[in-house]
Amino acid sequence: MRVFPLLAAAPVLVAPWFSLAGTIATGGAAFLAAVILPLVRGRLPFGVDDVVPFSTFVTLTLLAAVFNRMLARERRQLKNAREVAETVQRAMLPSPPGRIGPLAVAVRYEAAAREAAIGGDLYAIRPTPHGVRLMIADVRGKGLGAVRTVNALLGTFHEAALRAPDLPGVVRWLEDRVREANVAEGGTGLETFATAVVAELSGDGSVLRMANRGHPAPLLVHRGRARPLEPGTPSLPLGLADLGVPDGPPDVPVDRYDLPEGAVLLLFTDGVVEARDHRGVFYDPVPRLSRPFPPDPDRVLDALLADLYRYTAGHLGDDVALLAVGLPPDADDGPARPPEGTRSA
Repeated sequence: MRVFPLLAAAPVLVAPWFSLAGTIATGGAAFLAAVILPLVRGRLPFGVDDVVPFSTFVTLTLLAAVFNRMLARERRQLKNAREVAETVQRAMLPSPPGRIGPLAVAVRYEAAAREAAIGGDLYAIRPTPHGVRLMIADVRGKGLGAVRTVNALLGTFHEAALRAPDLPGVVRWLEDRVREANVAEGGTGLETFATAVVAELSGDGSVLRMANRGHPAPLLVHRGRARPLEPGTPSLPLGLADLGVPDGPPDVPVDRYDLPEGAVLLLFTDGVVEARDHRGVFYDPVPRLSRPFPPDPDRVLDALLADLYRYTAGHLGDDVALLAVGLPPDADDGPARPPEGTRSA
């Protein structure tokens, strides 16, 4: 069997993975193999005047080197774009303090490995006179449009969290802001929407009120069990509340839960539940978090991300935003204090 074609193609085959020096060295090694193998069998490798094999090796090695440089440049550009996107994303979503009143707080943001566009995942948490209010959301789309909507929602949430007297009021502010953003961009009001969970914890952190707008259900991790907090009444995402409702937007359903001492409330975007393994099976965080954990949000998030990366072999299909709050057993700091400049209710 003639192995010359395979040897000649060797530098081209390794160019996407090897360095420039490795690609050229592979071409040289393949040429030496094409010379030595016939000699071992007692015959000449090429004819005396035959320059075609030599020129073939030289040409394919040069082409492989050019191909290698082009791929390396594309990888550098993608890496730089991804780093810029992550920097902008983290600038929009600064990390909150690790402790707000009696609550321990932790956040994470993981950009998808294959994406360089800025995503629409966001989180926010704010101590207010009404308790600690928090939100996690996922805006449809990526790029500048998603960035504008993310900034609009973040600003609106922080304002509404202080001014709205109840949780439905906060949701209505967010709903109106998404609708206004759509109209301002010349749309019909339905182009952009956001799934979201908007929640409120009482001053002592023991009572949780939550409004789920088409978002994956948060998990309550407590005593070795992870329990999804499914909404009692399903609701449409922000920006779509009055879709098909002739009498205006419906009431905002709010579910009430107890947050026991030592529990961790975990909120996440759909990048978690839409992650897949090599067989295409979706990731389910419930059984993986149904084991004993210390009442530490940081530990819970680290364990979840480590397991998620193992499950997907390190390849996330979408951005992941995570927000966790916990009520540690030593939570004795009293109720959350409102920021300076606000008045207690």
